[in-house]
Amino acid sequence: MFGIGNNGATRQLYCIRLKLFCSTTTTANAEPNLLSEFLVNSLGFSTEKAISASSKVTCLKPRNNHKPELVVNYFKQIGLDNAQIKLLVSPAPRLLFADVDKTLKPKIKVFQELGFSGPHLVKVLSRSGAFLRTGLNTGIRPSIEYLRKLLGTDDSVAKAIKRTPGLLSYPLQRVMSPNISFLQNLGCSTLDIQKLILRNPRIFVQKTEWLEDIVQRVEKDFCIRRDSRMFFYGVEMLSSLSKSNLEMKLGIFRSFGWSDSDIITMVQRLPLCLTTSEVKLRNILKFYVEELGYETSYIASHPTLLMFSFEKRVLPRNKILKLLKEKQLIKKVPCFYTVIKCSESEFLENYVMPLRDEMPENCNLIDLSIGSRISVSSNVMANRSL
Repeated sequence: MFGIGNNGATRQLYCIRLKLFCSTTTTANAEPNLLSEFLVNSLGFSTEKAISASSKVTCLKPRNNHKPELVVNYFKQIGLDNAQIKLLVSPAPRLLFADVDKTLKPKIKVFQELGFSGPHLVKVLSRSGAFLRTGLNTGIRPSIEYLRKLLGTDDSVAKAIKRTPGLLSYPLQRVMSPNISFLQNLGCSTLDIQKLILRNPRIFVQKTEWLEDIVQRVEKDFCIRRDSRMFFYGVEMLSSLSKSNLEMKLGIFRSFGWSDSDIITMVQRLPLCLTTSEVKLRNILKFYVEELGYETSYIASHPTLLMFSFEKRVLPRNKILKLLKEKQLIKKVPCFYTVIKCSESEFLENYVMPLRDEMPENCNLIDLSIGSRISVSSNVMANRSL
C-alpha cells in the first residue's frame, strides 16, 4: 500500500503512517486509521465496525506481499464476493495481512481438494477459529488425516467439517481420542461412533468429563439403555441443549398435561424430538390436542408427529384429509398418523390425486419433481358441490 523510499525522511514518514495504520486507538486529531478506511471503502464496512475490526490488528512488519489488496483480490479470484469476504474478515481482520502464496493458497487448497467451494468454503474459513494460527503441516493436514482414518472417505471428512467448521481449530487426535475410547469402553461400535461424528462432531472435541455427564443423564434421566439404538440420539440431543433450554422445553410439554412418564416414553422412542424449536412445539402440541383431540399418551407413543413441518406438511395434509372426508372421495378414511407419515409420492397418489380428479381447478400441485409443496384452496373446495 505504501512505498518505502531510500532516504531517511521517507522511511520515517512510512513508520509514522504504519503506526497509525496499526493503531488500536483513535483520537479526534489523529490521522484516520488506514485499515479502517480500507475496510469501509473496499469491503463496505460501517465506520464503527471498521474501527472495531482494525483495533484487533497489532502492528505488523511491512512486507510487499502482506497487503490487504492482495488478499481481497485472491478471495475474489476463488469466487468470493464482498459480502463473503466481509464475513471472513470481520472476526479476523489479521487475515488481510496474510501472505497469499505462502499462507492462504496452500491452506485453502486443502479444503478445495475436499470439495469445498463458494459458500461452503466461506463457512469453513470464517468459522474455523484460529485458522491463520494453525500450521498447515503441524495442524490442518494431521487433523484431516486423522478424520480420514476415523471416517474412511474424503466425503465423510468434508461432511464432518461442514457440520462443525471449527473442527480444524483443534488438535483432533489429542482431543477426540479420549472421547472415542470412552465410548468404546461403553461397548459402542466403530460404526455407531462414526455415525455420531458425522451427525455432531462437536461432541468429540469436548472434555471427556462433559461427555461422561451427558451419558449419565441419558441413562438416568431418560432411562435409555446403552444397547438401545436410541442411545446415541439421546447423547446427541442432550449435547445440543443447555440445561436451562432443556427445562424450558420440558415445561412446554408439562403445560399441555404431560407427565414425566409420558416425556420419558417419548424420548426413549425419539430423543431428537426435544431439539424441536419452542415455538413449533407449542403450535404443534396445541394443534394435536385442541384440533385433533389427541391424548398425551398417544403423541408420546408416536413422537414422529412432532418432527414434521407444521406449516408445510401437517396443516396442508390435514386440510386435504378433511376435504376427502367431507366429499366422501375415499371409502376407508385412514387415521391422520397414517396420512402424515406416508411419503410425498404416496400421499399424492392416494390422497391428492382423487381430490384433483374431482376438482382439478382447485388443487394446485407445485413442483412435483422436487418433492411437491401442496397448496389447496380449501375454502373454495369445501363450498363446491360434487
